[in-house]
Amino acid sequence: MSLETEAIAWPDAVRRDVFERWLEGVAASHALDVGSLAPASADASFRRYFRVQGAHGSRIVMDAPPPLEDVRPFVHVAGLLQAAGLNGPRVLAADEQQGFLLLTDLGRLPYLDAFGQAGPAAIDRLMRDAIEALVCWQRRVPAAALPPLTRELLRAELDLFPQWCVQREFGVAWTDSQRDAWERTSERLVAHALAQPRVAVHADWMPRNLMVADPNPGILDFQDALAGPVGYDIASLLRDAFVSWDEERELDWAIRWWEAARRAGLPVPGDFGSMWRDIEWTGLQRHLKVLGIFCRLAHRDGKGRYVGDLPRFFGYATKVALRYAELKPLLGLLEPLSGARVQAGYTF
Repeated sequence: MSLETEAIAWPDAVRRDVFERWLEGVAASHALDVGSLAPASADASFRRYFRVQGAHGSRIVMDAPPPLEDVRPFVHVAGLLQAAGLNGPRVLAADEQQGFLLLTDLGRLPYLDAFGQAGPAAIDRLMRDAIEALVCWQRRVPAAALPPLTRELLRAELDLFPQWCVQREFGVAWTDSQRDAWERTSERLVAHALAQPRVAVHADWMPRNLMVADPNPGILDFQDALAGPVGYDIASLLRDAFVSWDEERELDWAIRWWEAARRAGLPVPGDFGSMWRDIEWTGLQRHLKVLGIFCRLAHRDGKGRYVGDLPRFFGYATKVALRYAELKPLLGLLEPLSGARVQAGYTF
């Protein structure tokens, strides 16, 4: 059997052979047409996805090469999603040791692509569905079943920014006073995140990982789920890596989520102003982390396309740093990197 069709490349011939043997066995028990195997998508990790047709419709095959990837968290959280009544891919077959999964297919239209085809009313409906599903996720997925977002992990995420963005991407060496400003800001952000009530956190609840599906949305890329701040996932949804909204729409959707969260009994503040502060501060920690990750993808992994979205994150971070007095020391670290785009009022 040869699966090297439609530009499927296998840099490791041994892994290709192991994959083909596994898929042969899976195909027999799940009535799959292995000749239809074709690339479905890839992401910022080392995972790859293929689509294969079968007697029961299309299926998705995940190739997650160990030790670079571990499919066990994906399998675990997929089970939590199903138990919560949410629409995530079901795991139909798994070789956890080799890193191969057979999954149900949630379709071909991510929210991100749908936004480019839809008008304001349709976008609003999609976002309201995403907000309703998020509240369900936060209410029904037990935080205790997930690893905690610890102080050490929060700091490690933040430290990606000076290592990969400041030093590697821009070649900037901070002075002692700039390093002190970074330390003070980082500690404030970490303390604020740890002070929030904890719920299940998807960690990438954003339009690229939500599919237009029935029921809507289909939820992907949940393997990094954690127990963390209640404001984390709504911040991810509202201030995304690849699409941005004016603040009026951000506030409208944030209020809708906050009101639904209160009705569901989630541990959110009774005052929306406090909640909005939590969302913005939590979002800032995430945006600084992503600035580091996108630069690491370019310099370490050869995925240079992500640096094209750095201005969006500089814009998010600058807006929040300007708004809160405690965060203004961050401005002196951002401006030498973001330069003229932020000074000119970059609005995404």
